[in-house]
Amino acid sequence: MSAGKYSGFSDVAKQAMMQPQESMLEVKSKKNKLYIGIPKEVSFQENRIPLTPLSVALLVNNGHEVMLESNAGQAANFSDNNYSEQGAQIVYDTKRVYEADIIIKIAPPTMDEIAMMKPGQLLISALQVSTLKAECLHALLNKKITALCFENLEDEGGSLTVVRAMSEIVGATSILIAAEYLSNIFEGKGLMLGGITGVPPTEIVILGAGTVGEYAARTAISLGAEVKVFDPSIYKLRRLQNNIGTRVFTSVVQPIVLEKAITTCDVAIGAMRADDGRSPQIVSETTVSKMKPNSVIIDVSIDQGGCFETSEVTNHTHPVFRKYDVIHYCVPNIASRVARTATYALTNIFAPILLDIGEMGGLKNVIWQKAGIRKAVYIYNGHLTNKHMGERFNIPCKDLDLLVVSNH
Repeated sequence: MSAGKYSGFSDVAKQAMMQPQESMLEVKSKKNKLYIGIPKEVSFQENRIPLTPLSVALLVNNGHEVMLESNAGQAANFSDNNYSEQGAQIVYDTKRVYEADIIIKIAPPTMDEIAMMKPGQLLISALQVSTLKAECLHALLNKKITALCFENLEDEGGSLTVVRAMSEIVGATSILIAAEYLSNIFEGKGLMLGGITGVPPTEIVILGAGTVGEYAARTAISLGAEVKVFDPSIYKLRRLQNNIGTRVFTSVVQPIVLEKAITTCDVAIGAMRADDGRSPQIVSETTVSKMKPNSVIIDVSIDQGGCFETSEVTNHTHPVFRKYDVIHYCVPNIASRVARTATYALTNIFAPILLDIGEMGGLKNVIWQKAGIRKAVYIYNGHLTNKHMGERFNIPCKDLDLLVVSNH
């Protein structure tokens, strides 16, 4: 919540919270011992884990306990032994993990997982509003859970820290995937992505100039490819130019210019995001049908429906299909393809938050002092605090600031 969005009551609450400095100092000095549980992910092809063994060691050395379900880190190539050597307690019964005070995981909890949770727990996970079911939300509220969705976590600069980290990974990885499918190994064109002396470079079209588009462009340029970036926003295109630090072909979405670029390119990356709902479908089936044989489409926006009319959801086991002799790669969770790197990126965000909860004497003080974490709270002690979710599910929403002050 920005300062401008506080209600009058919130201002009063804030003043009430800030006045007794002595008692605040006293609270801060009381460190909490945390009991943290990391369950094994049950979500389809979710290979990431929120904490690395070294982050677990950091938490254990600060007096906290970490319980890890056996094989929770296996998909990211972290063994139980890696964790137990750093002080984690390995448990084989999923229910035991859910006895911890804090549950930290990647995917949103299923109904079965919520059933194992105990009243008053703290949950840190993704929320994925687009697929959230009302029954899951009601179940969390009934158990008086306090829940943070890490998609809404903000850093000091106001950017969505987890979303940005994953977008950087996805942007760079999408180009590496394209390189694979251009090669003979996957019955592609037999082209090396990029270029060498005397050979024309491969042409890559990137739709979207956000973080994914920027990191896709960086990676493609560094490999020597010719890059064209399209986005409806002049501001985003200018920012991409400045961030990359080199001149690159940019254009607003002009249908004729876009169609020409798509039909002549070797690789098209779809990275257009919608703030709410479906991503804009800006490339028609007719345009895709005119693309060169064995061209590659990587539709990163497939989790929001995709930028290409021909896109259909695929998975890591069967990642591609062909339509009009164009290779389509439409896997929603690209970050899980490089799960270890993604885990390192996530642990850099989550470990400091957990340490702060311990150092500051509980989550209440953390969310009061750190606006970026406060914005991630959508349930506090069984009360819904996210206005948009309240409107969507027709559930009464309460002011988080007032709940914190009143010790609800």
